[in-house]
Order: sequence, then structure tokens, then C-alpha cells
Amino acid sequence: MPVDSYKFLPRSFRAGYEQGSFLADEPVWAPLEKPVTEASVALLTSAGVYLAGSQPPFDLEREKANPLWGDPSYRAIPRDVQQSQIGAAHLHINTRDILEDFNVALPIRALDTLAEEGAIGNVAAEHYSFMGFQERGAKEWQEQYGPEVAARIQAANVDALLLAPA
Repeated sequence: MPVDSYKFLPRSFRAGYEQGSFLADEPVWAPLEKPVTEASVALLTSAGVYLAGSQPPFDLEREKANPLWGDPSYRAIPRDVQQSQIGAAHLHINTRDILEDFNVALPIRALDTLAEEGAIGNVAAEHYSFMGFQERGAKEWQEQYGPEVAARIQAANVDALLLAPA
């Protein structure tokens, strides 16, 4: 079944996306310094997941007022998070399934299984979520939030951070 990538976007966005004016930079690649079977692995989702009741949701009101802006902040999600603690705030994806089972966007339980099977070393204690809709170039991520997350994963001795795109 084909996926309508534009279903949750304002109609005015379609023309810009279809032009394909994407950044030409090569992807950043950092080889693992140890076998994956020994690596500590964390997740980063772009689904706007947060801890309802203890973390603020992502700022959808400002984005509604300025559709070219997306909340650049992030939320730390603990490994032992329970479904009842999960909230999701994102204007460009349907979050209903995330509120049913957060693992569709932040597959911590799948990582747990990989660790149990010995395919990865261990699952990090903390994972990260942001709202994937960002202004071109993601300046705030480059200058503030990216370095913050990098410092946190380095301090936690995380070897690999996997993006789970929404």
C-alpha cells in the first residue's frame, strides 16, 4: 500500500518538498570502535515523544502560528519508561499509534530483545526524542541541542545512537 507522505502536511508544503532541494552534504559516518555485540546502544526518535506529566510537550502552538518553525528542543526518555507515561506532540505525523505503543516510534523493547539475544552489548539507560520537523539547516540542533545530546551519550558511555525516524 503506498504511503501518502503529504497527508499530514499543509498543502502549501508539497511543492517545496517535491522540488527536492535537499542538502548536498554527505552523511556523517562514524565507525564503531568495538564490535556491535559489545556496544551500548541508545535511540533517537523524531516522533515528538515526551513523558506526559513530567516533561512539557513540544511547542505545537508556536508552530501553528509559524508553520516554518518546529520546536528544536529534545526530551530524554528513560529505558524503563512505561506506556502510561508517554505523550506525543507532532503536527506532521499521526501520533495515535505512538500513544497505543510507543515502540512504533522509539523501539526500546526491540533493543531489549537484541541485548537479550546478544546481538548488541546493552541498551542505554536514556534515549532521546525530538520533533522532526525542523527549519532548513537545523541551526539550533547544530549549535545547542546536538552537542548537548552528544555530551550526554558520551558521559553515559553510549557507543551507538540509532535514529528511529517518524
